[in-house]
Amino acid sequence: MTATNDAAELELTILMPCLNEAETLEVCIRKAQGFLERSGIAGEVLISDNGSTDGSQEIAQRLGARVSHAPRRGYGAALINGIENARGRYIIMGDADDSYDFENLQPFVDRLRDGADLVMGNRFRGGIAPGAMPPLHKYLGNPVLSGIGQLFFRPNIGDFHCGLRGFNRDSIRDLDLQTTGMEFASEMVVKSTLARPKYRIEEVPTTLKKDGRSRPPHLRSWHDGWRHLRFLLIFAPRWLFVYPGLVAFILGGLAVGILSFGGVQIGSIGFDVTTMVYASALCVIGYQSLLFFWLTKLFATEGGFLPASERYRRVVANWSAERGLLLGLLLFLIGIAIGIGQVIWWSSLGFGPLAATDVVRVAIPSALGIMLGFQTILMSFFSGVLTTPRRSMPDDAVIES
Repeated sequence: MTATNDAAELELTILMPCLNEAETLEVCIRKAQGFLERSGIAGEVLISDNGSTDGSQEIAQRLGARVSHAPRRGYGAALINGIENARGRYIIMGDADDSYDFENLQPFVDRLRDGADLVMGNRFRGGIAPGAMPPLHKYLGNPVLSGIGQLFFRPNIGDFHCGLRGFNRDSIRDLDLQTTGMEFASEMVVKSTLARPKYRIEEVPTTLKKDGRSRPPHLRSWHDGWRHLRFLLIFAPRWLFVYPGLVAFILGGLAVGILSFGGVQIGSIGFDVTTMVYASALCVIGYQSLLFFWLTKLFATEGGFLPASERYRRVVANWSAERGLLLGLLLFLIGIAIGIGQVIWWSSLGFGPLAATDVVRVAIPSALGIMLGFQTILMSFFSGVLTTPRRSMPDDAVIES
C-alpha cells in the first residue's frame, strides 16, 4: 500500500466501506462525527465507496465526510482503498450498516495511542443484541472460525472476525494486504500475528446491534465462511498438509515395507497383500500432501501472502529444480529396478505360474517407487516455475540459487 501525502496528517480516520448503504450511512457518519467532536480528536470520516448506485456518495458528501472511490469491487478492495487514502495516523474501520457503536471508540484509540498495532473488537465480550447476529454465525460460524484461527496462529483474541477494529495505518500498510474479498478480515489478523513480536495485537469489548437495513446483508454465510476457512488453511499449510501427510506417508510406508517380507498376524487378524495395496495408497496420499504443502508454501510466500522466514529463505536458496529432478529420477529408477528384478526372478522359474501373493508383494513396492518418483519430478518442475525470477516479483522474494 502507498500513502497519500496531499493533506496534513490527522490522528484518526474512521473508515467505512460502503456499497449501497443509503438507509444507514447518515446515522453512522453522524455517530462517528459526534465521537470526534466530543473526544476532541483531530480526525476525519472516510467513506470508501464500492460502486454505490443508491446515492450513498451524495449523502456522505452532504454530511462533510470524505469519499474515496474504490476502483475494484469487494469488501477487501474497499478497505484497501480506504487505508491507502486515509489521512489519520490511526484508522478505525467498521461497517456502515449501523450495527457497530461508532459513538464509543475511545477504548480503541487509547490502545492505539499506547502502541498497539491492531486493536480488535470483541462482540462476545461486549454484548450482542437479540437478532443482531444469526444463530448460525453466533453459535457455529464465528466460534469455529475463531477457534481454528486461534489453534493455527495463536493471536490470543476471542473474536477473529469482528468488523470493528482499529490499527496503526503505517503498520497495516507495511503488511501489504492482498485479498479483495471477505478474506481481508482474516488476512489482517493473520499477517499481524505472523509479524509478532514486532506487532502488538490487543482486544477491547464492543457491542453489536441489529443493523438498520431493510435489505439482506452482503455477507453470504456458507460461501464467505468457506472463503475465510480456505484462507486460514492456505496461511497454515502445515495443519492442512504436513501433519496429516506425514502420518499417512509414514504409516503407509512402514506397512508396505514390513509386509514386503511376508504377512503379519496380530491375534486373530492377518495382514497381507490386500493391506499392502491400501497402505501404498495411503503412502501416496501422504506424499502428495507433503508435495502440495511445499507448492502452497512457495505460492503463498512468492505471492506476498506469507512472510518469508529465515528457514524458508535457506531452504529455497539451497534448493533447485535439478536436485528435485535427481531425487525423483532416483525413486523412479528404484521402482523400475525392483520391477526388473521381479522379471528376472520370474525368468529363473521358467516364466511359469506364480503365486498371486508373491507377485503382488513385489509389484507394490515397484509401483510405489515409480509413482513417488514421477510425482517428485512434476513437483520439481512446478516449483522451478514458481521460483523463476520475474519482473513482477516482490523485492524481497526468494529465488532458487
